[in-house]
Amino acid sequence: MSKKIGQLKELEGQILWLACWMVHHANHIRPKGDQQIKIGGHQASSASIVSIMTALYFSVLKPEDRVAVKPHASPIFHAIQYLMGNQELDRMKNFRGFGGVQSYPSRTKDIDDVDFSTGSVGLGVGITAFASMIQDYIQHKSWAAEKPMGKMVALVGDAEMDEGNIFECLQEGWKHDLRNVWWIIDYNRQSLDGVIREGLWRRLEPIFEAFGWEVVRLKYGVKQRAAFERSGGDKLKEWIDNCPNQLYSALTYQGGKAWRARLLDEIGDQGDVTKLIESYSDDELAELMNNLGGQCVESLVEAFESIDHDRPTVFISYTIKGWSTPLAGHKDNHGGLMTTTQMDEFKRQMGVADGDEWEKFSLVKDAAATQKFLDQVPFFAKGTRRFSAPSVEVGAPVELNDREIASQAGFGKILDEIAKNNPTLSERIVTTSPDVTVTTNLSGWVNRKGLFARNELNDEFKDQRIPSAQKWAFSPDGQHIELGIAEMNLFLLLGAAGLSHSVFGERLLPIGAVYDPFVARGLDALNYACYQDSRFMIVGTPSGVTLAPEGGAHQSIGTQLIGMSQDGLAAFEPAYVDELSAIMHWAFDYMQRNGEGDPDERTWLRDETGGSVYLRLSTNPIEQPQWRKDEGFKQGVIDGAYWMREPGPNAEIVIAYQGVVAPEVIEAAGRIGEDRRDIGVLACTSADRLNAGWTAAQRARRRGQANAQSHIDRLLAQLPPHCTIITVTDGHPATLGWLGAVAGHRTVPLGVEHFGQTGTIADLYAHYGINADAIVSVAQNIVQGRPVRHLREVI
Repeated sequence: MSKKIGQLKELEGQILWLACWMVHHANHIRPKGDQQIKIGGHQASSASIVSIMTALYFSVLKPEDRVAVKPHASPIFHAIQYLMGNQELDRMKNFRGFGGVQSYPSRTKDIDDVDFSTGSVGLGVGITAFASMIQDYIQHKSWAAEKPMGKMVALVGDAEMDEGNIFECLQEGWKHDLRNVWWIIDYNRQSLDGVIREGLWRRLEPIFEAFGWEVVRLKYGVKQRAAFERSGGDKLKEWIDNCPNQLYSALTYQGGKAWRARLLDEIGDQGDVTKLIESYSDDELAELMNNLGGQCVESLVEAFESIDHDRPTVFISYTIKGWSTPLAGHKDNHGGLMTTTQMDEFKRQMGVADGDEWEKFSLVKDAAATQKFLDQVPFFAKGTRRFSAPSVEVGAPVELNDREIASQAGFGKILDEIAKNNPTLSERIVTTSPDVTVTTNLSGWVNRKGLFARNELNDEFKDQRIPSAQKWAFSPDGQHIELGIAEMNLFLLLGAAGLSHSVFGERLLPIGAVYDPFVARGLDALNYACYQDSRFMIVGTPSGVTLAPEGGAHQSIGTQLIGMSQDGLAAFEPAYVDELSAIMHWAFDYMQRNGEGDPDERTWLRDETGGSVYLRLSTNPIEQPQWRKDEGFKQGVIDGAYWMREPGPNAEIVIAYQGVVAPEVIEAAGRIGEDRRDIGVLACTSADRLNAGWTAAQRARRRGQANAQSHIDRLLAQLPPHCTIITVTDGHPATLGWLGAVAGHRTVPLGVEHFGQTGTIADLYAHYGINADAIVSVAQNIVQGRPVRHLREVI
């Protein structure tokens, strides 16, 4: 063990040096051109966790384990990957530069072995719990290959524990019998703006224990523990335990002389303790007081290796922010950087020779022995740990025969038909919802597929022969994961499930359903999931003021714009169920595409790299057209729009709509068409896809591809210049208001800009000017050459 610990300590110093030098090089050496802003890089936050990460990566972790690295430890992570040959030197030298090592670990932007992206604090913590649930889910499925169970590890900054999603996650984990999760809190007691409040650990420990976690407090290193065994050591330990965080930080920054003066002043007259303190030089005393459990590789390895169970475990690991650097302990060190003078001194102390700053083994005594050690590290033994999984055959689209149905109900029926008739596809679908399974029409699917739990739990109502529409039993075979009312948890679970093909090597097709206005409640986690290129389907329903009696709290306005602006998410809002069926059929393929190509490009062509899908649906039943099977229709639905009513050559009015307002538009078009025969009706199924294709085509034209045309370019090219486009949607009018910019047509956008209220659909449509009467009034008051200035002119 002593030889291994010695090797780990050498690596610890090498990693700390490389991480700090990477940041210093970016800020003080690399040419910045005319850039004036600070580059940054968190040297102090990296230093506090270097011992923890050294112990984990080079001693404790196995290939099946997965780690979410705290965002500010990015330099440490990439230094470790550099030592293992998984990171390039040129990218290290370009830290936080274009094409270089990312500021925070990123699955999609970094080239090394990032398990979970981090950056939005707290979310990297929570996703490990949901990844563990998904690991359990996969393990209990007959189609899954046998694999060893891994630990899902989160490296947590203590200030991250202020994030509410972490505690929402704890409760969900308790409900689902969470296991195989380690959270390691870097308890350096300093945040961005100051010092953590006293006694935070006293609040954290009982919370974790209440939810069934084992709590391991790592407060003292081996040197401190040895000192406590000496005469007077009990008084020293008592002083350390009672020392306020701010004072401990300040004395750490001031060094050995300050430690000696303070200790002798406060406990120096208590017998043997003076002799104990005087037995250390100033440097030795500073080293002793900085030898906390989280900065002691030996203590860390001992603690990690002592865990012999799969219960969730949290390690509260006391550390020093800026440990072993000139920044250690200073309350301003979070965003602080070593000056050139401080770096020169740090370099001298570390023993790095001039010219060897980027050498992998500049601080080790025996490079060959170190390389041999690295070659045998278990975590890296099988190379990078990104999996791929075969695609699942989607089968044929589902066809329904309802004459009148809401899109939300159609979603439930399509999913139920897949469950009945498409076992290849349906066995890979996993659904989830935050306590709105019934009201989002997932209950039929759940009745067939059951709820997932590692241990069976019968439906007592069924056993007691009490009539109920829901026949829900929990079992390992179940395919629905029921969540509590916390949308952050929903999107973290979808994010974890949507990475299953890469993280666990098994393909899942996750579907989540949530009330559409509450998409915004989980928006941070949704963005986080998309940033990782997770693949899932989110169904937002019911939506808009069409959910009339529920009032403004349940009526969404801006979610269409969320769908349009969210990268990695293709957003649709079909009016009719044949459109929805085509979209869902396409979506199951889109969610599985391999992602090759430039992730920053969204093309107007059809060779896209895939992503997640958002469906905005409604509870309002509307009359359905005869089922349309034409491939041109289906492709138009997928590309974002098709002509419901083809405009004539002299069209003065085109009505473009999206979503459930279709009947109002069709009625209005019929009335307007009595004296304007060339009127057109454009059915938009995805403003997102239309807009993305249009902007991509513009970009291509700027780059010299003069003939690049998007789908909306082609659709609107046939309109005469004097034509006016009226856009209508149950949501924000900006959703379609941009259509006039495509070819320069006058546009009047109708939609909802303010919180709704209770009432009937007719009441609210009339109030917000999205009913047939409002559309007709706008059309009648349009004078060629003069656009309508405001709806008050015509309503």
